[in-house]
Amino acid sequence: MEKIKELKDLDLVDRFLFAEVMEDEGSLADVLEIILGREVVLKGLPQVEKEFRKNVWSRQVRLDVCTKDVFDNVYDTEVQKRKTHGLPQRTRFYNGVIDCKLLEPGDDYINLNDVFIIMIMPFDLYGKGLYRYTFDMSCREVPGMRLEDGATRIFLNTRGTETAGVSQELIDLLHYFEKTTDINAAASSSDKIRRLHEKVRTIKASEEIGIKFMNEWEEKMLERKEGREEGRAEGERAKQREIAEKMLLKGMEPVLISEITGLSEDEVRELKNAAR
Repeated sequence: MEKIKELKDLDLVDRFLFAEVMEDEGSLADVLEIILGREVVLKGLPQVEKEFRKNVWSRQVRLDVCTKDVFDNVYDTEVQKRKTHGLPQRTRFYNGVIDCKLLEPGDDYINLNDVFIIMIMPFDLYGKGLYRYTFDMSCREVPGMRLEDGATRIFLNTRGTETAGVSQELIDLLHYFEKTTDINAAASSSDKIRRLHEKVRTIKASEEIGIKFMNEWEEKMLERKEGREEGRAEGERAKQREIAEKMLLKGMEPVLISEITGLSEDEVRELKNAAR
């Protein structure tokens, strides 16, 4: 069984703590300002763990923290603790899902909001040692010419080594995200990081949020257990169907096969018809 991690031991790269802290408008604005290097004035409260779906048949996505500023720029800020397959493609999908929600029927495409997809990770996705990788569309044939479609994707690496082109404040923030401790907060001269740490300390000291974290952890463990049990049951069923198919090839009657394998007679007959 997975060892439980207490609320007090979580870091900001843990999705639960990140969502709880970034639900605070001031904390999120401070983080975005450090990342983007400019003032960010948010409009309305951030939407935490917001679910999106293009239509009833499409894949559902859950965005960690989504918000707009006073200029209607959209920011989706994500933490990604594990290096899983297809992270660049995931940000492309997130961008597309957000875009579909931005225009009303008949609106001109020129009215699409600028969208920033920001992913904070405790690993180097591209292996170049950078703290920040920023992508927007450019022309392959004309150096320096940009598409100017309003879409920007930023991958942040808490374990960067190359300091050129990034502020010390951003480096301190990324180190703090990975190890959210009093020591890392005190080591920075940034007022924004210190304010962020005060919010973190308040949340970690909250009994109510501690109970919420425990409940979510227990639900997660239960879902995993149910998933494993369903997987084992499906595997056993597949094995019995394979045995039944071999028995059919030997000419055994469906009634007898049903008694031996535990499959229903209808299932055995379906297998028999499919083999014809």
